[in-house]
Amino acid sequence: MRLLRWISILSGVWAAGLAAVAVGGSTVPAGYAETVQRGVQYLESLGQARDGSFSAQLGPGVTALATTALLRHGRTPDSPAVAKALSYLQRFVQDDGGIYQPGTFYRNYETCLALMCFKQANRDGRYDKLIERADAFIRRGQWDEGESIDRSNVAYGGAGYGKHKRPDLSNTSFLIDALKSVDGPKDRAAIQRALIFVSRCQNLESQYNTTPFSAKNPDGGFYYTPAAGGKSEAGTTPTGGLRSYGSMTYAGLKSMIYAGLNADDPRVKAAVGWIKKHYTLRENPEMGKAGLYYYYHTFAKALAALGQDTIVDAQGHRHNWRTELVQALRQLQRPDGSWVNPHNRWLEGDPNLVTAYALLALSYCEPAASGG
Repeated sequence: MRLLRWISILSGVWAAGLAAVAVGGSTVPAGYAETVQRGVQYLESLGQARDGSFSAQLGPGVTALATTALLRHGRTPDSPAVAKALSYLQRFVQDDGGIYQPGTFYRNYETCLALMCFKQANRDGRYDKLIERADAFIRRGQWDEGESIDRSNVAYGGAGYGKHKRPDLSNTSFLIDALKSVDGPKDRAAIQRALIFVSRCQNLESQYNTTPFSAKNPDGGFYYTPAAGGKSEAGTTPTGGLRSYGSMTYAGLKSMIYAGLNADDPRVKAAVGWIKKHYTLRENPEMGKAGLYYYYHTFAKALAALGQDTIVDAQGHRHNWRTELVQALRQLQRPDGSWVNPHNRWLEGDPNLVTAYALLALSYCEPAASGG
């Protein structure tokens, strides 16, 4: 009977309902398997082009994200859709080791995503050299002594994109994710440099952040960048501070944990405090629906890294975030298995990108999932 019950859960028969289901001593959010299966089927049958790409018009980043999502949900490097996508991504390997579209302003972003994809697919060492060269490329692009700046410069340790490569927390978060996936001594040193930049993106005045912004809105959350005059996508406060918002706060928290900070560090405590005050899955806090699925991805990855199965919000309500995230994504999933954000900011009107974000978020909803 227990075996039959497990099979029925995996097939989606038990998917209805919002409560979590206990299986073999673990807790699987109800509806998880069916929701994932439908999303995976969408990418494989409707999302992928004949050349192996996903939304090629947006550059190789979407293909890397979608392929990583498939790999994290049980597909192998030799599965037809994955093998085609990996072959497509290899076309973007450049002589400098980066993996990006020629002429793009997004070399760090695209290379970090591709590196993590190939690392996920590197089951037998077939991509060792490619990963090694891409790893060296992203470390060279980090703002540090190589750009003739020192730790006193607010750009130090960050990564960015755009014509002037101004560093920002989103790109730096991707950099840390990619470095952690490789996890060599040089990568750990680069992560510690990145932590300097990440700390300066937090609304917390401390020895780690003496920027003029930290004291103007000391709520413990995170904003986009302190560089080039400072910027928050959520705007400014009446006092001239940079407003914290959800996706960057979870990205900042995750990055700090990956850099080795624990729950007792004041920076982590402050970030968790902000999250408790703004816990929601209805929107990207302080941004509404803009960047909602990017938010879901950083939300899940950060809380998995934090290692807390439940979050107690500021009103004292306990939230099993995995169950609630599965519930939210089930409700938003479209009949064809995809997701899309009616708010098109940051390309979230593209179903391949948004479905990749959703599946990546779901990959952290299994009890055994970690922040990796």
